[in-house]
Amino acid sequence: MKELHVHRTGTHGRPVVLLHPLALSGAVWDPVAEHLGQRQQVLALDARGHGESSWDGAEFTVDDMAADAAAVIEDFGAGPADVIGLSMGGSTALTLAATRPDLVHRLVLADATAWYGPDSVAEWAQRAERALGLDRVAQLEFQRDRWFADAFRASHPDEVQRVCDIFVATDSKAHAAACRALGTLDARDRLGDVQAETLVLVGAEDYATPPEMSRELAAGITGARLQVLDRARHLSLLEWPDLWPVVAAHFAGDES
Repeated sequence: MKELHVHRTGTHGRPVVLLHPLALSGAVWDPVAEHLGQRQQVLALDARGHGESSWDGAEFTVDDMAADAAAVIEDFGAGPADVIGLSMGGSTALTLAATRPDLVHRLVLADATAWYGPDSVAEWAQRAERALGLDRVAQLEFQRDRWFADAFRASHPDEVQRVCDIFVATDSKAHAAACRALGTLDARDRLGDVQAETLVLVGAEDYATPPEMSRELAAGITGARLQVLDRARHLSLLEWPDLWPVVAAHFAGDES
């Protein structure tokens, strides 16, 4: 039986669910969760096979991960919740908001996409093979460069190492399965189904999910706001702590 692990922070306020990037875990959100937990109950989910969540080894899709997030919200009696998704977590959050609008109050999509393009299946299959074939430490040079801008890596070595440690601890088979799931993602026709008030964020230097992908998200989701962040790459919400109050204000929009 699948068991999903949730990192909990804060004890009051409307819940906010945090969905993490590929090959990381809910622990990657710790500094963000500490900030948001001052006002809200924070539930940072480990995707199946990642962190402490179990996985039966079967293939899965982004829809499956969205269903997992829905189950967590329902199990905690937490809906509708605010939801933040970063990278893979953003694609999952988008799918959740489109398929279960009753469970999503407000939404933040960071460095995410609805579709990786016409060659996505083949390209992500190659990523999956690399995840399986290379030692995890040997994959870090590629990952660090995608995750963080040069200046951030130089000025925040402890934070970069913290994220690297989470990556190295991730199961390679789950990493590969998640790659294949992203390769089959195509949620473009679901953008119009998102009813939650949405903030779209992207690093100006993000070449994993370039700003054009976020522009397409913002254009397709009614009323969505887009913010492009200078000097940030793929993990923009970790690079820019100044964004955390912006996110909190977005979630408090009907309460201020």
